Amino acid sequence: MNLFIFLQTKKTLLQEAVDNKKTLSVYNLIMEGGLGGKIIMTLLFVLLIIATFLYFERLFAIKAASKVDRNFMSQIKDNVLRGKIDAAKMLCAQQTKSSTARLIEKGISRIGKPLEDINTAIENAGRLEIYRLEKNVSVLATISGVAPMIGFLGTVIGMILSIFEIANAGGSIDIKTMADGLYTAMTTTVGGLVVGIIAYITYNHLVVKTNKVVYQMEAQSVEFLDLLNEPV
Repeated sequence: MNLFIFLQTKKTLLQEAVDNKKTLSVYNLIMEGGLGGKIIMTLLFVLLIIATFLYFERLFAIKAASKVDRNFMSQIKDNVLRGKIDAAKMLCAQQTKSSTARLIEKGISRIGKPLEDINTAIENAGRLEIYRLEKNVSVLATISGVAPMIGFLGTVIGMILSIFEIANAGGSIDIKTMADGLYTAMTTTVGGLVVGIIAYITYNHLVVKTNKVVYQMEAQSVEFLDLLNEPV
């Protein structure tokens, strides 16, 4: 009977230990990180939302700008060679979101002027299209650099809090009194690095997508200028 009571008591104590065991979760880490940690993590969360919004907004805009009908340039060539300039302009106008179409439309509107003027007009329009494609993309680059720095700021704040607690402990170091500072130091570092990595990856992905559209514009602009150079 005594052995049975001992086993039951041991089982109860083990169960209580499991129940009282502190679980590690992101929410608990943030909530127990002190006021400084909460402010830093809130700021990082805002930056993450901004980075996510900018990424998808730019991604959809770049995809829309890259779409153009496969037969677009051949139809432009046929209309220009037949002297149907208005029909060529109308064809460009139908591609409302295409950067290439806007570029070619600018060149068509200059037909009749010296080839150098047409080339200059296309180059100026190309710079404007690139600016539209790259709009707000630099913000992602800024976030990728700033987020880790904000995280490290939280680390410094956390370490200061821990040192402050040690100084006020009167020589007796209690890990529990240092917990808030350590939580702040660790969670903000991880948060800053995560946001920075996400922003860096999304920025580089958008740069690659933008470059593809730019190459497409350059190729079709050259094709259009070659069309104007063809003998009649």
